[in-house]
Amino acid sequence: MFQIKDKIYWVGIKDWELRRFHGDEYSTHRGSTYNSYLIKDQKIALVDTVWTPFHMEYVEELDKKYGLKNIELIVIQHCEQDHAGSLAYLMDKIPNIPIYCTKKGSEMIRKHFHKDWNLIPVKTGDSVDLGEMKLIFIEAPMLHWPDTMMTYVQGANVLLSNDPFGQHFASPHFYNDQVDQGELYQEALKYYANIITPFNKLVKGKIKELKSLNLPIDIIAPSHGIIWRDNPMQIVEKYDQWASNYHEGSVVILYDTMWGATKRMALAIAKGLEEAGIPTRVLNIAKSDKMILSPRYLKPRV
Repeated sequence: MFQIKDKIYWVGIKDWELRRFHGDEYSTHRGSTYNSYLIKDQKIALVDTVWTPFHMEYVEELDKKYGLKNIELIVIQHCEQDHAGSLAYLMDKIPNIPIYCTKKGSEMIRKHFHKDWNLIPVKTGDSVDLGEMKLIFIEAPMLHWPDTMMTYVQGANVLLSNDPFGQHFASPHFYNDQVDQGELYQEALKYYANIITPFNKLVKGKIKELKSLNLPIDIIAPSHGIIWRDNPMQIVEKYDQWASNYHEGSVVILYDTMWGATKRMALAIAKGLEEAGIPTRVLNIAKSDKMILSPRYLKPRV
């Protein structure tokens, strides 16, 4: 339990041991976090839960620190298990509490959990008053699931951004100005390359929309990794850059080979590129971490 701003608390889990994510596809050498947030105003709101394996300790700690019966509403910004995996266990304790989500989220939650919960669909601009603060919802479909949304906490100037702007990065610290910047941006760029890249056009549109709302943002708190409090818009600008056909003027040649012939072909191509003055990297996909293969991950500029 960690206070990130007045009346807003990080109530998530740090997973120090995680080394693979999304099945076996994503290496997470620095672990990860499952960031859940609790807003303690006149009404208490819980935004997202944590991954299923941690459901018991997560819910028990919430109950001990705040009392589950005091939570008046839940926001589920995305129903994948690393965000909503503890929801079923939590709802067994407080079954009638309203759950705010997108329209697509309500459909997907029902299909995931097969429960008749009190789901309240919301769209961009809809809001919920908590007292001194207000939750304003911002849909973000396909960043990176159809149900994804963000939640802006008006009165605290905090954007709870869900998957966008996150990283798989566990640290003893919580904020971007407390950690090594090279490590932070390496993980942020790796996350973008492997989670967000297919939706570049949507990223550009969502950033334009977000800026048009003219919301004062002091903190961007994603669902994984480090929270951005020092110049939080810097990661938004990086997303804008990475979504703009970003490259670093180099070529990555990927190959696999049984007897070495394909390797010789790859090296010959690399030699030709280098002779033309184009920096080149050659990687055997059978021997390389899949997560270093994307050009967007190589040599991040910070």
